[in-house]
Amino acid sequence: MVAKKPRVVIVGAGVAGLTAAQRLCGAGGDRFEVTVVEAGGRAGGRVLTSMFAGHRVEMGATWVQGIDGSPVYALARDAGALGGEEKDAGGGGLPYERMDGFPDRVLTVAEGGEVVDADRVAGPIVELYRGMMEAARAGEASGAGGVEEYLRRGLRAYQAARPGGGKELEEVEEALLAMHINRVRTDTSADNLGVLDLTAEGEYRDFPGDHVTIPGGYSRVIEHLVAALPPGTVRHGLRLRRLEWGETPVRLHFADGAPTLTADYVILTVSLGVLKASLGKDSSAVGAITFDPPLPQFKREAVARLGFGVVNKLFMELEAVPAPEPESGDDDQPLGTSAPPHFPFLHKAFKGQVSNIPWWMRGTESVCPVHAGSSVALAWFAGREAAHLESLPDDEVIRGVHATLDSFLPATPHWRVKRIKRSGWATDPLFLGSYSYVAVGSSGEDLDMMAEPLPRGKDADDGNRARPRVLFAGEATHRTHYSTTHAAYLSGVREANRLLQHYR
Repeated sequence: MVAKKPRVVIVGAGVAGLTAAQRLCGAGGDRFEVTVVEAGGRAGGRVLTSMFAGHRVEMGATWVQGIDGSPVYALARDAGALGGEEKDAGGGGLPYERMDGFPDRVLTVAEGGEVVDADRVAGPIVELYRGMMEAARAGEASGAGGVEEYLRRGLRAYQAARPGGGKELEEVEEALLAMHINRVRTDTSADNLGVLDLTAEGEYRDFPGDHVTIPGGYSRVIEHLVAALPPGTVRHGLRLRRLEWGETPVRLHFADGAPTLTADYVILTVSLGVLKASLGKDSSAVGAITFDPPLPQFKREAVARLGFGVVNKLFMELEAVPAPEPESGDDDQPLGTSAPPHFPFLHKAFKGQVSNIPWWMRGTESVCPVHAGSSVALAWFAGREAAHLESLPDDEVIRGVHATLDSFLPATPHWRVKRIKRSGWATDPLFLGSYSYVAVGSSGEDLDMMAEPLPRGKDADDGNRARPRVLFAGEATHRTHYSTTHAAYLSGVREANRLLQHYR
C-alpha cells in the first residue's frame, strides 16, 4: 500500500510562498503534495515589474539590499536577469531603474528656487543627521516626541553653538533636516519617526556589498521560481477567507464559492497588513481572514504591536516646455530653444514659502530621473502622503507636481508632466500596505513571535515538539532582514526546512 503524501497548502505566491514551494518540491523530492494558492491573477506579491513610457519600472520591490551572499541576487543571476539583455523596439538595451549609479552632484534646492551651498550648509547638516541617527540606533533617542523630536533637538543645539547664522540660514537647515527625515520614512514605511523604534531597528541587517536593482526586472525572479515548480502547483483566484486550524486536516475556505481545500500543513505568507485587518471583529472587512479558532493571544499581540506602513512610487513622464522666443536684437539664447536639458536629480528642502504646493507633495525627499538622461522621473511617498496619493485623480496629481517643480526650478525651462503611473499598495486588499517596521512598543521579539507556528506546542513526553499545522512566512516574520525580499526568501526556506526536518 502506498502511503499518502502529506499535503502542504501555501497561501500566497510571493517570494516567501514560492521559495517555500520550491524548497519542498526540490529538497523534499516527492515527499509532499504541494499547492500554492494565490488570491490574485499573478504571482509575485509585492514584486511587480511594469512598463511605462518605454522604461521598465518597479512598482513594488526595487532594491537588492546587498549582493554578497544574497540569495535573491543569486536567483536574479540564475534567471538571467542581471545582464539587461532585453531589447527595445530599436534593438538597443531597455532602460531600467537607477542602475547607472547616482550622479556625483545632486541639486539640492530650497523652496522658492534657492540652490543650497553643499559645502557650507548641506554638508554639515548631513554629518549632523548621520551622527544623530547612529546615536539613535544605539538607544539614545529618548525623550518626548520620539526620534523626530530627538533629531530636531539636536539641530537646535547645533544652531545655538554655531557662530552667526540668522533666521534665513536656520530655515534652510530645518528644511534639510526634514528632507532627511522623509528619506527615513520611505526606507522604513513609518508615517512619522515618532512611531519608529530605532533601537530595535538596530538589529536590522543588509547583506554586504552594493545595493542594486535588477536590469531584467524583479519579476524575472518570480518567473524563475514559478518555472522551477511542477506544472499546476500555483493556482490563481483563490482568496482565503476562513482558516479552520484547530485540528488536522486544516480546512481552507475561499471567497466566491470556490471549493474548500484540506491540508496537513498550511504555510501562511499573507502580509502583516492582512493579518492586522484580520484582528478586527468584522469578518467581512476588506482583506480579512477569519481564524477558527482565533489566533492565540501571543500572535495577536505581536501582529498588533508591529508597524506596517505604506510606501508608493510616482513615475512621471516629463517634457521641457521651451521659453518664449527672444525679441528682435536679443542675442541671448533662451532656455528651452535647444535640445531639452536633462532633468536633474533634485533634492527638495521645503521651507513653507509657496502655499500652492499641496501638503502631500511636501513628504517627498526628491524627484529624480530613473536613470541619467531619462525623461521619466520618480518620487517616493510614505505614510499618509502615500495613502492620500492613491485617492487622487491623475489631473490633480499632475497639478501638484507642476506646482512643486515650478517652485524648485524657476530658473530652468518649465517641466511639464505628460502622464503618470503610480503604485497603490494601501488600498490593494491583498496587501493593505507595503512593508513592516519595528514600532515603538514593539521589539525584535515580536518578529520572532510572528514566525512561531501554530499550535505553539510544548515539548511532548518523548522530547519531540508538537506537530505544527499552520506555519508563518513573509518579510514580517524575519528578525534581522524584515521589510525586504531577503526576509521573504529566508522565511520561506525556514518554514520549508521546518517541515523537512519534521519528516526526517
